[in-house]
Amino acid sequence: MQEDLVFKALADPTRRLLLDALFERDGRSLGELEAIVNRSTEMSRFGVAKHLRLLEGADLVIVQKSGRERLHYLNPVPIRQIHDRWIDKYTEHHVRALTDLKRLAEEDHD
Repeated sequence: MQEDLVFKALADPTRRLLLDALFERDGRSLGELEAIVNRSTEMSRFGVAKHLRLLEGADLVIVQKSGRERLHYLNPVPIRQIHDRWIDKYTEHHVRALTDLKRLAEEDHD
């Protein structure tokens, strides 16, 4: 299931770091992403590529060839789908309760 792949991809801190880097600026090469990862941990080019393949498999990263380079782009749609499915429904009740409380407080104040 695609949702399971997204959760698995988001579970790893290195993959989250890669997604954050692509959020900051899309269209990064493997070398650029490797340099970013290596600021916080020592990882081989092969290791970074493996993480990127998993992100690509979860449809969180889209790869486009540009000449001899492969550029990586963030696809935020699966994250939004997770948000809509799993987060919105659990926060809606609390937000509604807070707005009701605010309305009641304002009514009592008048």
